[in-house]
Formats: sequence, C-alpha cells, structure tokens
Amino acid sequence: MDIKTYIESGILELYVAGALSEKENEEVYALMLQHPEILQEVLEIEAAIIKLTSATSRGNNNHILQNIKQVLNFNNKDTKVISIAKPKYNWVTYTGWAASIILAAGVFWTVNQNNKLQSEIQVAETKQLLLETQIANSKNSLEEANTLITVLRDDNITRIPLAGQGSFANTYAKVYWDKTAQRIFIDGAGLPEPPEGKVYQVWSLTLNPLTPTSLGTIDDFKTDANKIFEIKNVNQSEAFGITLEPAGGSETPTMEQLYTLGVV
Repeated sequence: MDIKTYIESGILELYVAGALSEKENEEVYALMLQHPEILQEVLEIEAAIIKLTSATSRGNNNHILQNIKQVLNFNNKDTKVISIAKPKYNWVTYTGWAASIILAAGVFWTVNQNNKLQSEIQVAETKQLLLETQIANSKNSLEEANTLITVLRDDNITRIPLAGQGSFANTYAKVYWDKTAQRIFIDGAGLPEPPEGKVYQVWSLTLNPLTPTSLGTIDDFKTDANKIFEIKNVNQSEAFGITLEPAGGSETPTMEQLYTLGVV
C-alpha cells in the first residue's frame, strides 16, 4: 500500500469531517492502527481544525468588531448615517466571514462526534477482547480440571508425597507421576510464595549414585491459583525434590534451599 498516495487522496479529511460511511470509517480506523503515518496525519488534520475554530472563537473577535466599526465609520461618540445608495463596506466580505465561522463550528462539532464514536468503538472492542479472554481462560481451566480429575482417579498414577526438609519442615508438596504420558503433576499448595527474584526448581533424582536432573522451574507459581503444575519427565526417577533457586534456575540444586523431598 502506498501510504503517501493514500494520505494525499483526501479520504482522511472526509474521515475527520464524518463524511464517510460506517464501513469506510472502519477501514480508515484499521489503517490508523497499522500505519503510524496515517494516524499522525489524522491528528494533524484535527489539530488544524481545532486551531481554526479557536482562532474564530468569541474571545478573539474583538479586533474584528473594531475593524467593522472602522469600516462603517462608527465610534463611541457619534453615529453617522450611511447612504444606502453608496455603501462604504462590502457585505460579501462579512457574509463570507460569518459563513466561515459557521462552517468551522460545524466541522469542529463533527470532529468531536467522530472522536466520541471512535472512543465508543475502542471501549466496545476492549470489552469484547476481555470477554473473549475470560471465555478462553474458563475453557482452559475446565480442560485442566478434567485432566487433573482423570489423573487423580487413575490407579496407574504414582503418588509421591514430598516432605519438608531442614528449616522448611513445615512445607510439603505432592507429585503425581504419569509414567505412560511421561509427565508429572506438582501440587505445590504447601509451598510458600517465593520471594522476588527467586523461583522453585523441580529435580528428578537417582539415588545410587545420587544424581539430580532438572525438570525445570515453576515460573508462574504466584499467578497460578490452583498451584498445580504439569512438567515433562522422561527420567527413571527414584525421588523428587524442590529447591528455591535464582530466577532462571540453576545447573545443580542449592541444598541449603531444599524445601521438599520424597522417594518414589
């Protein structure tokens, strides 16, 4: 699309003046969102019109009135009778000036109405987007709930309680291991909210020799209301542990920050 040609076509002036159809208004609005040059041009057109109406407002008309009095030979002391046969002023000039004010006022009103309509459209679009997001979240939550119910009721799922360790003896978690699907579900309801800049990291352990393998970090712990997290696990795990690590995770577990541990 040639932006310059589109701007020079005059359609943006018609848009600002409210002279386009509803479909054409929507098309221009969509292009404004896509092309900053078009949006800037619309803003400049509106600013020019507003400046015109401000320049012809009542507060700035005193000098015009004085000019009219001067042309008509009026003053504060006496009044002269002007011959109708030989007028000393041009009615066409002042009629055109008045018409310009009326036109500018009409355009200014149209701009305000157009801005109001655009605001209403934006509010409606925002509400629609919010509703769609809520519906999508509800759908995802329902699917997650159905998945969890299936896991909890499956006799082939291995359940491993993770007990609190050391200074974190009052914490706990649970692991539900679906070996067939090679995944685990971490129930972290017994873990406190991690401090700023820290995340929980889940480890798969083999005991002889003791070898930890990271299964990843729980980055959305604070925002997840259910505190249940699905994690891929392809390891032949003999135990699971959860440590508190710096954001981004660690290559090896920080044993001083081992919150929970449980053997399969």
